[in-house]
Amino acid sequence: ALGRRILPKAETAVEVEDCLRLLSGRAHHVLSAICVVAPDGRIADRLCNSRVILKRLSAQEIQSYVDSGEGIGKAGGYGIQGQAAAFIKQIRGSYTGIVGLPLFELSCLLDGLGYFGRSQIGSSR
Repeated sequence: ALGRRILPKAETAVEVEDCLRLLSGRAHHVLSAICVVAPDGRIADRLCNSRVILKRLSAQEIQSYVDSGEGIGKAGGYGIQGQAAAFIKQIRGSYTGIVGLPLFELSCLLDGLGYFGRSQIGSSR
């Protein structure tokens, strides 16, 4: 999300380019929601909100990334785990939430429900 605008999962090169032009030099938020339903019906959920700042991108950087095809199918037109990592100036929040599944938050939810989580990592149970 950029302000009140929700960016799409870019399906075309034009959408990738549009997203990158909008995000260039600006902060945006990546929202990832997770929900766990335990076998006994208990529900735990969390919204992970991460703030990302992209550096100001040159026309050449945008075009090279668009040409790579890597942004197709990615929310906001970029994948932080690939070539676009070089565009990231700052992150506040969950890197894995930006990639797609906030693992720390998932672990906390599972731990809170009494299932595998932070307190059981490395245990022999």
